[in-house]
Amino acid sequence: MDNIRTVSDTKRKFYGYHTRPINSIYRRFVEELLVEMHLLSVNVDFNYDPIYALGVVTSFERFMQGYKPESDKTSIFNALCQAVDGNSEKYHQEAEALINEAKGLSITEFKDKLGQEGGEGILWGTCSAIAQNPKFKYSRLFGVGLYTLLMEIDPDLVKEEEKRNQTIKEVSEALQFSSDKLQKDLDLYRSNLDKMQQLLTVIEDTLEADRKKRMSQKLEKTAEPVDEKGDKENKENEEQQQSSNG
Repeated sequence: MDNIRTVSDTKRKFYGYHTRPINSIYRRFVEELLVEMHLLSVNVDFNYDPIYALGVVTSFERFMQGYKPESDKTSIFNALCQAVDGNSEKYHQEAEALINEAKGLSITEFKDKLGQEGGEGILWGTCSAIAQNPKFKYSRLFGVGLYTLLMEIDPDLVKEEEKRNQTIKEVSEALQFSSDKLQKDLDLYRSNLDKMQQLLTVIEDTLEADRKKRMSQKLEKTAEPVDEKGDKENKENEEQQQSSNG
């Protein structure tokens, strides 16, 4: 029997692919995402699907906003996928294909088609396969992908809590998994996004205050020689005036 890859094995692979240091503010998120993807990849009931891929892509993009240097983000995402024997290009392509198919749909059309067997295109093919699979392994990242689709179809769901919760319940039932679990995962996801945004705002405000402070100090240093020259001229003028009066 093959040895199951451990978390340590996956982390070693990740840091072998991405060799640059990760910004400390984002390191925890990256490692938690890596561990989550690892645990799913070694679960016998888990199967990769495009909605899961959309969840991975969306989570990464949302939580890595503002990462510096920007050029490192691609390397980090590639390493995350490669560390669990995945293909980052496939993740992006299938995530984009799902979003493109969801555009133009109404939330009613989406819910009506979910329970139907078969279906053309990556979206309906994926949903049909999940609904017909009694061993489907739900995951938080799948939940994020599904939520991303719903927000693409009806952005107002963000504002309408009652409608959003009812939609989540109906979609979960159509796909044959727990709506309670999905709801809890999405509540935590939105909460963590808010916290991350607040943190980034505080960091940006701090950096801006620091920039202004440095600029002020620079201007003060530039002004000092002018002030000294002015004082010297004033003193000479006073001495000349006193000499004339004498």
